Amino acid sequence: MLPPRGISHWAGFRLDRPLVMGVINVTPDSFSDGGRRTDVRDAIATGLAMAADGADIVDIGGESTRPGAAAVPPDVEQKRVLPVIRALAAQGLCLSVDTRNAATMRAALAAGARIVNDVSALAHDPLSAAVVAEHGCPAVLMHSRGESATMYARAVYRDVVAEVRTELSARVEAAVQAGVRVEQIAIDPGIGFAKQGTHSLAVLRGLPDLVSLGYPVLVGVSRKSFIGTVSREPQADRRLGGSLAAALFAWMRGASILRVHDVRETVQAFGVWLTLFEQGMVPLPQHGGLH
Repeated sequence: MLPPRGISHWAGFRLDRPLVMGVINVTPDSFSDGGRRTDVRDAIATGLAMAADGADIVDIGGESTRPGAAAVPPDVEQKRVLPVIRALAAQGLCLSVDTRNAATMRAALAAGARIVNDVSALAHDPLSAAVVAEHGCPAVLMHSRGESATMYARAVYRDVVAEVRTELSARVEAAVQAGVRVEQIAIDPGIGFAKQGTHSLAVLRGLPDLVSLGYPVLVGVSRKSFIGTVSREPQADRRLGGSLAAALFAWMRGASILRVHDVRETVQAFGVWLTLFEQGMVPLPQHGGLH
């Protein structure tokens, strides 16, 4: 089935400005924040602050997917994320659940999440596509290869942009064949997942090839290792400047949704950027959700 060309809405949002997705990792081993959001009350407060700062969506995950991270059983994952999802959903926030597990998807959607964000593109758990299809919910399908422990060993490409495009297309087709509605699908090239720094840079430059598939493209560049390599900054939480530069570049190359840790700063940067463009400096790209 062909995707909806010229799609203007996804998950209830217009895509004429960049959508901002704030990240909450309710894990003890997150690469970006060192597990500072493991306390439920702190995670809830962070989600509310992100919404107040302009996040359109808050993405909540209970399993670290950084390279080398250990898998987390679904019951442990659910104990981490469900109280946060229930509390934030009760406040009217639009939430996505970052999970590879069908049982967690089902429980999170029942608790008030609206979107499934799966780093395995619904491939890890054979029941996950059926859960998404049953609920008719939006889903983000991300490109990766292998598990956290093996992904870098599989970061071998002849043409990384073409291969990511082909492999994502196959995952989209599998999802649609399983009953996932084509208009509910967004894709994510998986910056830093089964990709060395040079691969991530090439994918960002080649985003128009992925946008041409016709689906909204989500990009997560926030605090990623390639920014540390380029900027010579080893500490993830000191990569804000590089993260903003990469996010702006990604949007200019066609991304519609930006997954970020620093919501206020991202919203501010895009607010200034868009104001400058709208005052006639150069034509504004014809896509993108910031309200």
